[in-house]
Amino acid sequence: MIWSKRYILFPLKLTDSLLHGILRVGAVISALVMLLILLFLIVESWPVLGQISPVRFFTDTSWHPLEGAYHLMPMLAGTLYASAGALLLAIPLGIASALFIVYYASPRLAKWYKRLVELLAGIPSVVFGFWGLTTLVPLINQLHPPGASLLAAILVLTLMILPTITLTAYSALMAVPVEFLRNAAALGLSRWGMIHGVAFPAARAGIVAGIILAMGRAIGETMAVLMVAGNVVQYPDGLFDPIRTLASNIVLEMAYAMGDHRAMLFVSGLLLMLMLMMLSGMAGWLGRSRCA
Repeated sequence: MIWSKRYILFPLKLTDSLLHGILRVGAVISALVMLLILLFLIVESWPVLGQISPVRFFTDTSWHPLEGAYHLMPMLAGTLYASAGALLLAIPLGIASALFIVYYASPRLAKWYKRLVELLAGIPSVVFGFWGLTTLVPLINQLHPPGASLLAAILVLTLMILPTITLTAYSALMAVPVEFLRNAAALGLSRWGMIHGVAFPAARAGIVAGIILAMGRAIGETMAVLMVAGNVVQYPDGLFDPIRTLASNIVLEMAYAMGDHRAMLFVSGLLLMLMLMMLSGMAGWLGRSRCA
């Protein structure tokens, strides 16, 4: 009997060690890929970074790289405005959808609603952009020309990040121990009282991490925003003004950029990369604090 237990445990230990080694190698490869991408962006940006003060990226009068003007602020502002507007719409809708699935919908309805959200998460970004270009932009144009605008970018990005917020909030709420809710019910709390007083505090870290990941997708989105935002380098005075984001600028100008112009596009990519790394780090820190 002792021999048989050892015989069974030995291959299990071997499998665990092998799996642990494979996962460690995969993690190292992922980190190396990230570092190589960051190094590549720095090397390609260096012709500009080594000659021009980074302050000029925010103080030059305009964006005309061929004339030595490297003003990135309008595109950075457009990126942040579109992302922030999408988050303002997607956060309450996503959390409300997650609450509906977990606490209010019948099991059958919750199952199909969740599948619908998962299907929305799998739609390619270019399809969202094409829908926005052919349907949303003409509708906004009837309200206030030109149609392709900050508002269109916000609405398209809202649809794109809504599934991320919904599904992460759903997972966080489902991870709340059932004992917490039973104890709250035993104390006589209403359903909303249990959600507000028990479920939300317990799931807060997971929900916030999902919001940060959704913001990362909104900041880095390219094709959908390119198709609906109007692509004008300017500070928007309102929701109906066209904008250009950093990611869209790279796609639009990389095909013909040369010299310092090309290096400046890599500077834009480096700025996006640093922003996304900061958001990813915040999400990872929140995940660790939740586990602790």
